[in-house]
Amino acid sequence: MEIKLFFAIIGAVIGVAFSLPYYFDIFALKTKPHIYTWFIWLITTATATVAAFYGNGGWGLVNLVLMTIIVFGVFVISIKYGTKNITKWDGAILVMAILAILVWWQLHRPLISVFMVTAIDVLAYLPSFRKSWEEPWSETLTSWLGFAIANVFAVLSLKEYNLLTTTYLVAIGLADVVLYLICLIRRPLVKKQ
Repeated sequence: MEIKLFFAIIGAVIGVAFSLPYYFDIFALKTKPHIYTWFIWLITTATATVAAFYGNGGWGLVNLVLMTIIVFGVFVISIKYGTKNITKWDGAILVMAILAILVWWQLHRPLISVFMVTAIDVLAYLPSFRKSWEEPWSETLTSWLGFAIANVFAVLSLKEYNLLTTTYLVAIGLADVVLYLICLIRRPLVKKQ
């Protein structure tokens, strides 16, 4: 078996395995995803997937497509079960995400689009960082660690390493680690409700 395919399979298995507890905790009302964050991530993840395709991402695309499906599922579920704490900042980030898509479609500049969606995706973590700081028990901790690990394997499975294929995956992997650490550090300080 080709090593890139092996990494893609490992990343996909980890991504699915660690997303399932997140889904279960949403339905159990333990996890409350931020609806705008997940909607923005849906837009940016789908855009990054297309960009990686153009950047010749190879087997790394498997993980990006899978992430897009997982993000779509969480977004749909968050309509009913997520937090609706939407601020003007969240709306501004959503507008920027839509503008990044327009840059992709109108200017046909995939690298600019990848930089924009990566920056917007990381900014989209801010509502979840804020929520997790205030309510560190409102996230499924193991899922965020699993998402970060899955991103490592997604990077390893890429056919080519260039700014189109790696920028987004590395940035969101680091952001996943930050969200995990926020919850890990804050949980001993905040009483579980």
